Amino acid sequence: MTAILQISDTHIVPQGTLVSGRLDTSDALKRLVKRIGKIRDQIGPIDALLVSGDLTDDGRAESYTRFKSLIAPLDLPTYVIPGNHDARNTMRRAFAKVLPASETLNWAYNIGEIHLIGLDTLVEGKGLGTLSSASLKFLQDTLSLANGAPVLLALHHPPFSSGIDFMDNISLTNSAALCDLVAGYAGTLRVVCGHIHSMFVTDFAGQIAISAPSPCSVFAYDRRADAPIGFMIQQDGCLLHRWDGGFQTIRIGAEAGLGPFSF
Repeated sequence: MTAILQISDTHIVPQGTLVSGRLDTSDALKRLVKRIGKIRDQIGPIDALLVSGDLTDDGRAESYTRFKSLIAPLDLPTYVIPGNHDARNTMRRAFAKVLPASETLNWAYNIGEIHLIGLDTLVEGKGLGTLSSASLKFLQDTLSLANGAPVLLALHHPPFSSGIDFMDNISLTNSAALCDLVAGYAGTLRVVCGHIHSMFVTDFAGQIAISAPSPCSVFAYDRRADAPIGFMIQQDGCLLHRWDGGFQTIRIGAEAGLGPFSF
């Protein structure tokens, strides 16, 4: 059995700063890390931590340093991909042990029985994302090498529509190209992403795609054309992906409920 914890959209900023003047994102992440620590014996061994973009809100070196200190209590091998709020070169320096030294931040690692693949969708200075031709070629070659083994494929921008217009307007621009590659994979593959600060589960290219919640805020599921643009102050959790002859994904909330009580 292999287990990978996915945290997304933490939006960390330097100490003393609030995101948009309102969100204490560091406190939210600290509380989630503490929650995970308390239930480690309940959920079983975790092999790695995947962070699916927007680690920081500003792309500053100080923010990456703070992010690393906040997740340090988890004591897990950590693999990261950039989101639209990240800065590619600053992030590369902060995670030099796991990120490539040049060009796009695409990578692949074998974690237990899972082939974990990270794709760089960052278009610096833009909210939207895209997969470059080099990234698509990297994925094609990596899936060929995986040869039907279970794959967890991570990118920041969802390759599917959420129905939240202001987020779909800054989603992945070339999801059809990704769809073609995923559809051709002979094994079991899960696409995981972030960006929309909520958990969505949807069909994609004959496989399943899942977006992770954010620890610090959510976007209202409002399909109206004139829906307000903005975030809700609500803390959420993370996802645990397990492979044991098949994939299983469990949402871990930011807080435990009262109980358990006898029936």
